[in-house]
Amino acid sequence: MRGHDWINTCLPDELILEILRRVGSKANHDACSLVCRRWLGLERLSCTTLRIGASGIPDFLVKHLAQRFVNVKAVLIDERLSIFLPVNAGKRRGRDENSLTSLKVHYAAEKSGYEEEECESFCLTDAGLTAVADGFSKLEKLSLIWCSNVTSLGIMSLAGKCSFLKSLDLQGCYVGDQGLAVVGKCCKQLKDLNLRFCESLTDAGLVDLAISCGNSLKSLGVAACARITDKSLEAVGSQCKSLETLSLDSEFIRNKGILAIAQGCPLLKVLKLQCINVTDEALMAVGISCLLLEMLALYSFQQFTDNGLCSIGKGCKKLKNLTLSDCYFLSDKGLEAIATGCTELTRLEVNGCHNIGTIGLESVGKSCLRLTELALLYCQRIGNFALHEVGRGCKYLQALHLVDCSSIGDEAICSIAKGCRNLKKLHIRRCYEVGNKGIIAVGEHCHSLTDLSLRFCDRVRDEALIAVGQGCPLEQLNVSGCNQIGDAGIVAIARGCPQLTCLDVSVLQNLRDMALAELGEGCPLLKDIVLSHCRQITDIGLSHLVKNCQMLESCHMVYCPSVTAAGVATVVSSCPNIKKVLVEKWKVSPRTKRIAGSVLSYLCVDL
Repeated sequence: MRGHDWINTCLPDELILEILRRVGSKANHDACSLVCRRWLGLERLSCTTLRIGASGIPDFLVKHLAQRFVNVKAVLIDERLSIFLPVNAGKRRGRDENSLTSLKVHYAAEKSGYEEEECESFCLTDAGLTAVADGFSKLEKLSLIWCSNVTSLGIMSLAGKCSFLKSLDLQGCYVGDQGLAVVGKCCKQLKDLNLRFCESLTDAGLVDLAISCGNSLKSLGVAACARITDKSLEAVGSQCKSLETLSLDSEFIRNKGILAIAQGCPLLKVLKLQCINVTDEALMAVGISCLLLEMLALYSFQQFTDNGLCSIGKGCKKLKNLTLSDCYFLSDKGLEAIATGCTELTRLEVNGCHNIGTIGLESVGKSCLRLTELALLYCQRIGNFALHEVGRGCKYLQALHLVDCSSIGDEAICSIAKGCRNLKKLHIRRCYEVGNKGIIAVGEHCHSLTDLSLRFCDRVRDEALIAVGQGCPLEQLNVSGCNQIGDAGIVAIARGCPQLTCLDVSVLQNLRDMALAELGEGCPLLKDIVLSHCRQITDIGLSHLVKNCQMLESCHMVYCPSVTAAGVATVVSSCPNIKKVLVEKWKVSPRTKRIAGSVLSYLCVDL
């Protein structure tokens, strides 16, 4: 029968709900909710996660969202998030702005008796947290990022009503020992706890929590908590036998605390340490006792030596992910021990370890054949031959990051390109010996490459990008500061990479409007573009770019002297999905500001 609504007639709520749960993106969910009133109600029932920017009116929002979305299990409130109004057209925009204003007025009226200044703070408070507890009875995950007005009273109210809570993130909240103790007593299923930058906490609160719910705790993060000491870690080591992940950033933790963790938490799989007063003794204990360790990150250690790393290599045979950052006393000997002992390694990052050189990385290339990601940052002593061994041995390498490695050049990149045919991501920054030869080899051999960044590699020219455009299905490209690249290279990318979504061509002095016109024709999926410091592009180029790039969400164009207020208005009016435009304030006309003020960002307000 023509025009009959068979779906709503024949399908029960349960089946439509199951279909909605399988819908991927939020945009598709929103589209489904507009079909009819029934689907709107069912879409709300299918929602299990809410993300709220606390720089609005979170107490009010939480209360009303809880009435609409009754099946929510995860609430994420981040006070760093801004709330942007949508850029719509005509009168509709006025209604949206007025509705938000009336929302604020209504909220202020409900809070009669408060001072006006307090109403304008618009930060989540204990009252909002109580509304979370009252409204979301199925809550399992709560994240409160930098919600500085939340106190122990709010946390206590929440814990008493949300006994099913499994994950709690209190980063940057001023929560004291009382609140944490009540969480331990009431939330017996708690598995994940993040206490980074909770400056009010002391050992008493963490010890009480470990004693109360230590059996369920699997992940713990502590950073910048000056009154958390080894005493807390001893309690965690004795009570939290199921702990699998530990992240510590503290100058007040010493060997005693790490020893207690190593000996008491045999299931530990992830360990991240930034503790300047911890020495080899602690790392050796980890190597002896934590045999299931899969991920180890060591940051800014000034008392670790190769002895500690050798112990890890001997004991932690399951290690797959290793980060060594600013560990000045580690050398090739320690990395060789890791390479020969931890042959299942898949990811390695070496950052600012100035005594690690070519020999250590050669061992990785020879022994760690399953390596998929390698990051070398500020490694001046690692040369071409090290990457030659990586290219020869690590056939599964998919991502390579090189930053300020002055001894690495085209020879190394050619070896990687020829040996690592599965390479998908290549990021090179300020490696001044890398030029055309290496990048041309990448274009000829790495046909799976989708993400290429060559920031400030000033020996790379158009010929390299022509080869890449012909051989690589790029989705992201960054050639910021490659001042020998001009129109020819970008045109080749535009013609050869139709899937491109992100492009940074900032500080390309030879880039002209022709390249932007080609990008507009060849890259309709482009979402983010950075044009800052491109002195020769004009309003004409921008108009050609945005004509077909209807999916553009972000455009940066500061210090482009030939771009005027007309060009800015063209970008804003032609891109229905635009969310951010970075430009000088004086280039924004009153009309453009009125139409799209919420998406405009200014490099310097007085410029």
